[in-house]
Amino acid sequence: MLIRCCKIATIVAASVLLLVGCWPAASTTAQVNATRAQSFQPDAAGFEKQVAPVISESCGGCHNDRNAAGGLNLGLFQEAVTLISRRDEWEVIVRRIEAGEMPPDGAPKNSAQLGALVSFLKREFERADRLVKPDPGRIVARRLNRVEYQNTVRDLLGVSYRADREFPRDDEGEGFDNIADLLSISPLLAEKYMSAAAAIAAKAMGTETLPKPTEFGYMANSDPKIRKHAEALIYYGQEAWLLDASTLEFRHHVDYSGEYRVRIDMAGSRGKNGAPVKLGLWMDGKLLESRLIETKTPTFEGFGMYPYWGLDTKLVLPQGDHTFRLSIIGDDIAKQMTPDVAFNPRRNIFPYGIKFFGPFPAQMESESRKRILICDPKLGAACTRRIVRNLARRAFRRPVANAEVAALLRFVNAAETPEQGIQNAIRAMLVSPHFLFRIERDPNAQQNVHKISDIELASRLSYFLWSSMPDDELLRLAEAGRLRAPGVLAAQVKRMIADPKSVALAENFAGQWLQLRNLDSLRPDAEKFPDWGVELREAMKTETRMFFEYVLRENQPVTDFLNAGYSFLNERLAKHYGIANVTGPDFRRVELTTNERGGITAHGSVLAVSSYPTRTSVVLRGKYILDNIFNTPPPPAPPNVPVLDEAAVGSSASLRKQMEAHRANPACAACHNKLDPMGFALENYDAIGRWRTLDGKFPVDASGTIPRGKSFTNPAEFRAALVAKTPEFAQALTEKLMVYALGRGLERFDKPTITAIQPKLAASEYRFQVLVQEIVNSLPFQARRGDVLQVDARK
Repeated sequence: MLIRCCKIATIVAASVLLLVGCWPAASTTAQVNATRAQSFQPDAAGFEKQVAPVISESCGGCHNDRNAAGGLNLGLFQEAVTLISRRDEWEVIVRRIEAGEMPPDGAPKNSAQLGALVSFLKREFERADRLVKPDPGRIVARRLNRVEYQNTVRDLLGVSYRADREFPRDDEGEGFDNIADLLSISPLLAEKYMSAAAAIAAKAMGTETLPKPTEFGYMANSDPKIRKHAEALIYYGQEAWLLDASTLEFRHHVDYSGEYRVRIDMAGSRGKNGAPVKLGLWMDGKLLESRLIETKTPTFEGFGMYPYWGLDTKLVLPQGDHTFRLSIIGDDIAKQMTPDVAFNPRRNIFPYGIKFFGPFPAQMESESRKRILICDPKLGAACTRRIVRNLARRAFRRPVANAEVAALLRFVNAAETPEQGIQNAIRAMLVSPHFLFRIERDPNAQQNVHKISDIELASRLSYFLWSSMPDDELLRLAEAGRLRAPGVLAAQVKRMIADPKSVALAENFAGQWLQLRNLDSLRPDAEKFPDWGVELREAMKTETRMFFEYVLRENQPVTDFLNAGYSFLNERLAKHYGIANVTGPDFRRVELTTNERGGITAHGSVLAVSSYPTRTSVVLRGKYILDNIFNTPPPPAPPNVPVLDEAAVGSSASLRKQMEAHRANPACAACHNKLDPMGFALENYDAIGRWRTLDGKFPVDASGTIPRGKSFTNPAEFRAALVAKTPEFAQALTEKLMVYALGRGLERFDKPTITAIQPKLAASEYRFQVLVQEIVNSLPFQARRGDVLQVDARK
């Protein structure tokens, strides 16, 4: 038996080690372009007439051989051929002229000439692009990132594995952690894959050895309302959220399926005449147990301070991430109490904490085993082969060859029992390159641009919308070659968006696009912002996630991101925002009746991640808008930038006054003229998103002008000014979503695709699902470039 296990481990290890450093690098755009003959001939006469005079008269004084301001020497841009050789730099120049940044204030500026220059250059770029053959780009073999790995394991085997905790952090590029070029495998990650495969296979087959029972628990957070009563009981576990006087909620990862002994702690009483109430315990929205309990003063009073007592029960809990809620059902009495009364244990009863002790063996067949064992392995080799083939097809996300099944069956045959053999085969699948990587083939090495197969398209689609493997319906359509049949792909996109698994797009795309993941590491100053805590942080994340999901699933216009008249709140977050008549811990859509809130720029999550721990930041918020709303990030700040006088902010001078003095420096003005107005537009919100009218002792001045846009005097007018720039926002969102969908950065040859999507999006009134459909239908999403460098080398 030991020899057989060693053989299996050796084979598995070899499979993993083959992955390290063996995948070819992608052909770079520069290399590909170098192999192509240039068919575009710039309009030299037009260049001499429309461009050269402007460069000489308006720009040459600062950008020349002797004084290359900003590192730009326009003496190198005097000939029309530079429209080919320096295309990227010319595009930057056009953007800066359009933004009003060049020429700077005080320099000679002829608006008519500048407009003619921009129009000429854009026409030339468009003419050049029309002559370029369509290029979908090329993506290398793409490793599953941590989120994709754990989601795929979940959907394949029904096992919850915390890859985000067990694996090293994935490298990020282009703002996302699913960029193929950066997803390599280090020796450490290879070792992690080995141990993960063994653990996951054992969990899936229910053969893992349960550890010695241990205790873990959660208690109500030390809310200021109850802190004076609670400090003596802070002795176990982690914080839970006391959502109201009747409800305690927490999230927990159950490592092992099994039976657990549960102790529910209650605090307080309603006196000698208190009526019984019903206490319920839910897991993931399902009621596990309910019990009628007394609210009269119990005979035991905890620690001599106030009534404290407990209830005991036993529960069978499945392995995985779960949300638990402990709540008094239909407790109208508590809802009518003021906080001082509701959290007074001498006058009210409320759930205070919960402890779990386990795991213990339980007589239960896991959902994982039911999913894997589609027939009884004891029936013989035919059943075992069927099980292995089914698992391999789903794990590799494609039909599997007989030889592949035979190779996996060798793991089965090396074991003492069929079930143990199936577990070994699962372990081998989980370290196979065909599981860990999304591999796309070039069927003909001589073929340059070609459509990817339906099988490959199914994986692209599922990892785009679900961050996980294709489900059976999608995979069956792909295997039958019907995914591109009229109407089928569009119907699948709509079905997949409606599926709960599309929450992955909110968590992984929006979580990175809007930088929501940064909330977890945010630590606002506790003295300045005592209201900040886990409950408020999670509420902010939930608001933005649910908002994104709603815009996606309800096919709302993407302009809702800029200025929606609704949001998703619970009582805790509504109070933070100063919004009345929202009660209870559950989130719901709330219509906004004032101009203080609207769109994501007024979400607490966005405002918090774009602030410093001690105060707001005009620069961070302005940069956030430029980067995430318009996809025009400013350049990095120069070295030795003078810092603000933190002690003076809000006391002897407003933040705006200090920033105006900073902007007076010509070296700083170029960037800050763009950054500051949009940052000042959000100054009515403090560093954790609360509405304010004073910056310390100075009135907030939120006025400004969007570059090349409208002026505003308050956040509501600022949001209206953003909506007026919907085309620019729509293009920026298209670019961001395209990067995420493709798993690579955008290149110049992608620009025609981005441009072609815009009129279709506008014609739909900017509906979000139209954007998703257009990306899925695009050439870069449905095709790939062959290894053109090798082809050219043979020529």
